[in-house]
Amino acid sequence: MRSYNYKAKEKATGKMVKGTIQADTEQAAGKLLVEQGFVPQSVTEEGKGIFGDKDHVTSKDRITFTRQMATLIGAGLPLATSLRTVAEQTQGKAMKTIIESILGNVESGHTLYDSFAKYPDVFNGVYLALIKAGETSGTLDLALRRLADQEEKDAAMMSKIKGALVYPAIILVVIIAVLAFMMIMVVPQVKGLYEDMGKPLPDLTKILVAVSDFFGQFWWAVLIVVGMLFGAAFYFVKKTPSGRKVADNFKIHVPLFGGLFRKLYVSRFARTAEMMLATGVPMLDSVSIAIGSTSNVVVEEEYSKALDIIKGGKPLSESLKDRDYMLPLVPQMASIGEESGKIDEMLGKAAQVYETELDEQINNISTMIEPILMVIMAGLIGVVIGGTLLPIYSLVGSVA
Repeated sequence: MRSYNYKAKEKATGKMVKGTIQADTEQAAGKLLVEQGFVPQSVTEEGKGIFGDKDHVTSKDRITFTRQMATLIGAGLPLATSLRTVAEQTQGKAMKTIIESILGNVESGHTLYDSFAKYPDVFNGVYLALIKAGETSGTLDLALRRLADQEEKDAAMMSKIKGALVYPAIILVVIIAVLAFMMIMVVPQVKGLYEDMGKPLPDLTKILVAVSDFFGQFWWAVLIVVGMLFGAAFYFVKKTPSGRKVADNFKIHVPLFGGLFRKLYVSRFARTAEMMLATGVPMLDSVSIAIGSTSNVVVEEEYSKALDIIKGGKPLSESLKDRDYMLPLVPQMASIGEESGKIDEMLGKAAQVYETELDEQINNISTMIEPILMVIMAGLIGVVIGGTLLPIYSLVGSVA
């Protein structure tokens, strides 16, 4: 059986209704609606439709939705009314459709957790766990507020990381553009000049001419090969477990950026564990969800070893001690929290320390990368100049 979202009119009243129905096929879902006294307007399998196989919801859409829901529920509005109000205010078509589907499920008697769980590509394990804990404890508005705060922090952090990579990317584009201009426009002219004068080309110039001729004749083949390599690498990383593991392992070991990613994963782990524990989620579940929040399979495998230690009755601090990719402040703060009974607060403070260090490190990345890129650019352009301009000066000197 599959779940289908539907829009239909009641035959008796003409009222438009929305909801979810279980059926084997889309046709069977439409037939069931007719038998129940409805006139189907649209029937779409959940997670599919005009948005494709996955709902294209941005992090901004999700943060806005979460923040609005926290505000409305905190103000005392019923859950269904809050969902309806947010749906009316939502601009994104994909997010609006999902909220309307959730509203239909809630009005049909489903819990908010079950309604959200139908969209795992939009609401991750951390989100679902906090919603479930909030519903169970009656603190749904607090859980939503914490979710919005954390997602805003994550979005800001990722934006800073991407921003720090923009400058190096621009420099690399400039390097490639300058080299391409020299190889296409200058090198062939130097070759023609030597041929006209009947002089043999210098060795470095011969190499540049060979490269220029190759790219001039087979540029289309180069583009095809590069495109195929990028496509194969993308498929390997995105679609295969081994590929993702290779990429994730590269992230935590790549020079300059490896330390940054490690701090990012540690801060995510500590911050998520803090939220889980503060909301009343049991320790084992909190740690398990926090491990998944790192979004790095290599780190997850290493951190998951702590779960067996916790199951054996050991405290969190001991399970995290001497763990690969785990920075020392987290188990130290966890130990203090275990002694004081405020483990969630201590984990939050550890997360704050690493988040602050991340900010500083990200701000310094451009400064650290700039001299390296300048040296690389100077070296590459120097080779091209050495193979083009210097031979010209040599010719001029020999003629004189």
